[in-house]
Amino acid sequence: MKFAIITGVSKGLGESIATLFLESGINVIGISRSTNEKLSKLADQNNKRYMHYPCDLGDISALEDTCKAISEEVFTEELTLLYVVNNAAVIEPIDQAMNTKAESLANHIQVNTIAPMVLMNFFLRKATDARVPLFGVTVTSGAADRPVSGWSAYCTAKASINMYTQTVALEQGNTENKVIAFNPGIMDTNMQEQLRKSSKEAFTEVETFKDYKQNNLLKDTDAVGSVLVDILTDDDIENGKIYNVADYL
Repeated sequence: MKFAIITGVSKGLGESIATLFLESGINVIGISRSTNEKLSKLADQNNKRYMHYPCDLGDISALEDTCKAISEEVFTEELTLLYVVNNAAVIEPIDQAMNTKAESLANHIQVNTIAPMVLMNFFLRKATDARVPLFGVTVTSGAADRPVSGWSAYCTAKASINMYTQTVALEQGNTENKVIAFNPGIMDTNMQEQLRKSSKEAFTEVETFKDYKQNNLLKDTDAVGSVLVDILTDDDIENGKIYNVADYL
């Protein structure tokens, strides 16, 4: 029996990934603040299990409790492979670094960096103890490799995820576990809507992102999700690699 644990599963790329896993015969556990009834119905149609755990990733204690509850559900004698997909992220605060409030910055790093690390660390440990292979991915961004004015928090968080991924892959090199990062490119999501509402003072590239939408340059989340699921389910997945959807679409 195979399970996929996916954060940010209620919409966007997370929903697309969950849908593709269920259609591929893989059970899904979703972590998000809101539910998704479509996934429950899809699981029933495919005779698979879909379970939802509500959790605010900005709350470290709640996340740890959620991980423990999920592990009790997942780690049975029937489990043969576990996928972990750290998809959830926030873009705020969008502003010049000197204008960023400490509370907003702390929440951003908690959701975008600490939560994915905590989740992956926890299930790597559990999978290793249970002798079950784990294939894990954290969604990164091109912003990890270039500075973007107004995105000091986001660029920093994604850069840290890339280094975390490469470090953990180095540690797991002699095991069956594989840990990667995945850059999905620019997609048609709620995050893009938030960016387009930004002021030019806060985000100097706002007009460029408006043009992406107007010129239909935003990728569909189903297409991007399909690439990621194909990578994760490929026997040749390369441990520690920062995959980029641009190499496939």
